[in-house]
Amino acid sequence: MKFTIQRVTEASVSVGQETIGSIGRGLLVFIGVSQEDNEEIADRMVRKLLGLRIFEDGDGKTNLSLADVSGSLLLVSQFTLYADCKKGNRPSFVKAGNPGLAEELYGYIISECKKQTPVVETGSFGAEMKVSLVNDGPFTILLDSAEIF
Repeated sequence: MKFTIQRVTEASVSVGQETIGSIGRGLLVFIGVSQEDNEEIADRMVRKLLGLRIFEDGDGKTNLSLADVSGSLLLVSQFTLYADCKKGNRPSFVKAGNPGLAEELYGYIISECKKQTPVVETGSFGAEMKVSLVNDGPFTILLDSAEIF
């Protein structure tokens, strides 16, 4: 499982002309699922995500978590995080989880985050989405379950 996490002052996701999710200060998280992923891995990734101390404290040090700043989450599925560009110029996506598994785990991650975070907005699984954001910092973190667990 891969999360690309961006600390934002605002972010939104639209399908067509309709905004379906929007947050102020918080984290925009792109979520990629591989064929080997399961709920146990998702639980560890969510725990790591929500525990990251990447917001500045009163001394300007990144020492506060999402909960400490009453921040929001915008969760967006993105299978392209598993693009394999080793051969040629056209990415292969064979390492991405099949859509059924990916949608199931994406929904699971959303439900687990909602248990711990007051404001959780989402994209639409499988839809063509437009994502807008103001990256705060910029501050972007890559979490890969294969590298951190």
